[in-house]
Amino acid sequence: MENVFSTTGLSTFQGRINQLSPISERQWGTMTPAQMLAHLNVAYDMALTEKYTKPTGLKKWMLKKFVKQAVVGPKPFKKNGRTAPQFLVSDERDFEKEKATLLTNIQKVYDLGAEYFDNRESHSFGRLTSEEWNVMFAKHLDHHLRQFGV
Repeated sequence: MENVFSTTGLSTFQGRINQLSPISERQWGTMTPAQMLAHLNVAYDMALTEKYTKPTGLKKWMLKKFVKQAVVGPKPFKKNGRTAPQFLVSDERDFEKEKATLLTNIQKVYDLGAEYFDNRESHSFGRLTSEEWNVMFAKHLDHHLRQFGV
């Protein structure tokens, strides 16, 4: 798995994102390329902003207990898997805008570095190690870039 905090990882993901086009064909699922980019950007909004309300109580406990390992663990995501409601993108999006935002987001994560993320509170899963943050970012990016053949 690529390391989003490394120069090589950043370059690899930038290159793959730049291979996408508004007419890239999906291998599975229903999202368009622009919707997929917007979907990926939600993860960065959750990690880098306070745009979304954090779950609390039982909901947060359930996410940590039953979802966390699937997200931060090494096992790849399944095709056509369920996603959290905040990640659902069904409206039309501007491909170039979403692409530019995603490239900015991955650059920001790289610039902040692994040390910034180590033991940082995540939106849904409590404190994560920098390795878990890396897996979460890299696995999600890889899953959806493969969805569109890049």
